[in-house]
Amino acid sequence: MKVMCAMSGGVDSSVAALLLKRDGHEVVGVTMKLWGGDSDSGCCSVSDVDDARRVAQQLDIDHLVFNFGDDFNEHVVDPYVEAHARGVTPNPCIECNRSVKFARLAERADLLGFDAVATGHHARVVRTQEGQLALQRGADPDKDQSYVLHMLNQSQLAHTVFPVGGMQKSAVRELAGEIGLRTADKPDSQDVCFITSSEGRERFLGDRIKLNPAKVVDLEGRRVGDVASVEVVTVGQRKGLGLPGGGPKRYVVDVDIESKIVTVGAEEALADSGLSVGGVTWVGQPVAGRVLVQCSAHGVPRAATIAPDHVDPDGPDSAIIDSGLIRVVWDAPERRIAPGQSIVFYDPTNTAVLGGGIGR
Repeated sequence: MKVMCAMSGGVDSSVAALLLKRDGHEVVGVTMKLWGGDSDSGCCSVSDVDDARRVAQQLDIDHLVFNFGDDFNEHVVDPYVEAHARGVTPNPCIECNRSVKFARLAERADLLGFDAVATGHHARVVRTQEGQLALQRGADPDKDQSYVLHMLNQSQLAHTVFPVGGMQKSAVRELAGEIGLRTADKPDSQDVCFITSSEGRERFLGDRIKLNPAKVVDLEGRRVGDVASVEVVTVGQRKGLGLPGGGPKRYVVDVDIESKIVTVGAEEALADSGLSVGGVTWVGQPVAGRVLVQCSAHGVPRAATIAPDHVDPDGPDSAIIDSGLIRVVWDAPERRIAPGQSIVFYDPTNTAVLGGGIGR
């Protein structure tokens, strides 16, 4: 099989390419140049590209660099900025996977005659007894990345390979060290690649949109503080609100961009019975009923029922869910989710991704 392996310059994608070659596949490594600005973290720095190139040399495979900067700006950076301007907290890494890594890269692979695209993600693709493809969690629960891949559909999974998905991260590093790959001990990237540690999110946004101060009020509407930039405040946030110390902990329970008001309250004020999820996509067939729901990359799955937002979850239409707006009802009140976060559905065994969307 001819496989295009996305190589980010990290140890997981390096070992993915190694395993593919060991299995006898024709492998070409590809590094995507996505962000043209400053980068000192994430997976877009100059050193990352150099690490990927040198690993490809070690493995004796060809290495290409594709410039998808325009796509990255259009589908990831610009929406990220626009979301903050609306008071929404987006997940740019998921949008990068959706629109660039598993869209533009797959398109390029198809044009060049590759059979599949491989990445270093910790997730697994398996075929069910019914003949459908399932996206399952990675074998290492601490490194599982199925959450950020929830948008993949049957067609995409059919041409996607995750070589390290069945491995523990320690085994990945051990294998890389055995053959002396330069990325064997390289730390995992953790941050948004286009936000530098020295600049920060507020500075990045402030260079692109007007940031506005806002007053902070309690649940009774009494002014208790001020924030410099309402656009960077997130539901659930506790620090950086300019509140006096010594009192009980207070959290952001609402952000009103238009009125420039941030409302804070005790943690109990964040309790919610459910939420609406828009832009839902499914790995296989649409699902209704009992699921587990994960609301962040490494969040604890929560028990819930899902149904179309306009029907009774127990009614006759509860199984008729198409892509669009659905309702998540928690088994017990859960902490409110910041609008804009990805809400991902897993089967009741917490093994396979069913689909997901964007919380509202």
